[in-house]
Amino acid sequence: MVKRTKTPSQPDRGLSGRLPIFHAGSLTATFGRVNAEFMKLHPDVEIVSEPADSVAAIRKVTEQKRECGVLASADYKLIPQLMFSNYADWYIIFASEQIVLSYTEKSKYQDQINASNWYEILQKEDVKFGRHDPDQDPGGYRTLMVWQLAEKYYGIPGLYQRLLGAKGNILMGGSVRAGDLDYTFGYKAPAVQNKMKYLALPENINLSNKQFENYYSQAKVEIKGSKQGETVTGEPILFGLTVPKNFPNQDLAVGWVDFLLGESGVAIMEAMGMKPIRPALVNSIDRIPKTLASKVK
Repeated sequence: MVKRTKTPSQPDRGLSGRLPIFHAGSLTATFGRVNAEFMKLHPDVEIVSEPADSVAAIRKVTEQKRECGVLASADYKLIPQLMFSNYADWYIIFASEQIVLSYTEKSKYQDQINASNWYEILQKEDVKFGRHDPDQDPGGYRTLMVWQLAEKYYGIPGLYQRLLGAKGNILMGGSVRAGDLDYTFGYKAPAVQNKMKYLALPENINLSNKQFENYYSQAKVEIKGSKQGETVTGEPILFGLTVPKNFPNQDLAVGWVDFLLGESGVAIMEAMGMKPIRPALVNSIDRIPKTLASKVK
């Protein structure tokens, strides 16, 4: 009798249950694809995916005491800062990103803007540009870091304050959406996914390259609204995740993470404009679930 080996396309009845995933909004499309493929393999699993600003997502666990199976932040450092040690004791860095300036065919001066004059275009009286809330979203404080670094990179004293005080500088949220603006600061992957035009900023300021880690560290932004308050220092953009310690179905949550870090998950991340880190990075190999050990270092 020949024993049949299950192929990746065959359903697996080993995992079941409800898996709530709280994640950064910029991961919505990517995780949507990952979730769909995971549920094909595990038809007894129900995934409830809930996007939010990264800090707000973490507070759902730490302050609202909501049940969460996987927590994914656009800034991995928020996990140890806000979740250790009561809610988590490990994290995995699974992808990197960069800040870009997105726009459309209708954006004012879109035919003129480039990496040498973008900050001049944004200061024009008739231009509106958006950024995310730095107290809630890593993309928000990373945008401010880009501005600080731009002041140094282009050698323009006072540029950071000028951008902050520009007439068209708009904090997004509520009724203000990217479609109402000429330009929007954010990550590259959502721009790719939404088929938007985007301006790639110099690596010296876009927080994408580990080679510029020391240069990025010159930028510092104070986050208000958290219990302790934090001053965040510029560094390469690295997305992180963890499985909260109090989630009852650890096998299910870890199984999803294993899928994300595997060949199928990596392929999806790449197709969605993200840059997966392979092998993924972990804060402590001794603390992560053993089933994930082969995919991290």
